[in-house]
Amino acid sequence: MKILVIGSGGREHALVWKLRQSPRVTKIYCAPGNGGIADEAECIAVDLRNLDSMIALANQIQPELTIVGPELPLMLGLVDEFTRRGWRTFGPSRAAAQLETSKSFAKEFLQRHRIPTAHYAICDSAQQVHSALPHFHTPIVVKADGLAAGKGVVIAKTKDEASTVANEMLSGRMLGDSGSRVVLEEFLRGDELSFLVVSDGERVAPLVAAQDHKRVGDGDTGPNTGGMGAYTTPTIIDDQMRDWLVGHIARPVVAGMKAEGVEYKGVLYCGLMMTARGPMVLEFNCRFGDPETQPVLMRLESDLVEAMEASIDGRTSDGDFKWSNDAVVCVVMASGGYPGSYEAGKKITGLEDAAKLDGVRIFHAGTSKRDGAVYTSGGRVLGVTARAEELETALQRAYEACAKITFDGAHYRKDIAARALKKG
Repeated sequence: MKILVIGSGGREHALVWKLRQSPRVTKIYCAPGNGGIADEAECIAVDLRNLDSMIALANQIQPELTIVGPELPLMLGLVDEFTRRGWRTFGPSRAAAQLETSKSFAKEFLQRHRIPTAHYAICDSAQQVHSALPHFHTPIVVKADGLAAGKGVVIAKTKDEASTVANEMLSGRMLGDSGSRVVLEEFLRGDELSFLVVSDGERVAPLVAAQDHKRVGDGDTGPNTGGMGAYTTPTIIDDQMRDWLVGHIARPVVAGMKAEGVEYKGVLYCGLMMTARGPMVLEFNCRFGDPETQPVLMRLESDLVEAMEASIDGRTSDGDFKWSNDAVVCVVMASGGYPGSYEAGKKITGLEDAAKLDGVRIFHAGTSKRDGAVYTSGGRVLGVTARAEELETALQRAYEACAKITFDGAHYRKDIAARALKKG
């Protein structure tokens, strides 16, 4: 089977790595890929912002299965166009992907279907922001309505700050068109949880839960990022909570979309806050998360190709996945300045030594390769991932690997999964 993976990040590297383990796979293409993926798949240049470019590529290689990694091609309707041409594609349609591409759509959908979420207000103007703010306690979460690569969320400590941030977004100065509408949201307290399921439009199969670390600095300080690390363990939630999340959030979302005339197929990522009032939806992603995919797929023991085809064919079942009982940790190494401006082209050393450590796997994100050397090419550069029977051992292995890798300006959080260790 020939497979095409669309994307270039750590998530796509993890997908390629896992797909290669299927006995059914004979060839993997990745477009555009990165320096690490190039060792495991044939990378082909493509413009992820251009639908015609991706269609022309698929027409050239004729994949038997396509997996869409990032959100932008979903928003452009890539799955719709590929499916219309008879190419089997894993992922939601453009209409279904609105759960991620428009936060206002998602909030109104959650309200219509009585799925737990934070109190909110949707604002299209500074006047609407001014009118809504008295109805919120501080801090206040200000979100850009559109896609912003994980950076369109600001937690404002005061109402004046919330007003300033919202108006900056609305003006287009902060995030361009992505901020032309904003969502003000109640600040929820608790532990975040990433809960992913695969759906065939009617049924869902849960993946193991994970926890992401969004803020750039230790202790959850600094601005939001695309994710600085993640971990998963068999005890992150119990079976009762998993079943509750399936029954009260994942299934109602899929059923609600179907009731509104939209079939949701592919991965549904439920970003949750586990509050004193119970789990509440913070956001949806309509694809595998990054960096959650890296640790989650390292625990997966069943065939990912089979699960993806079941989603496409409408035969997903709750028992589609088998999992290792290991703990897995992913630590993201980022470029200096990220999530702000940063310089690319920094040479990376120590990758081979780090990869030799027991249980360690290094997934490339923002890297390129030339003349046999690997260089930085993005904000999030590497996902240093390690597994072990115990979380503490997995963490030690991941940080030992990070210490062996160097590039100018490299930084990473030193407290991934620290709260879980304290609880344990």
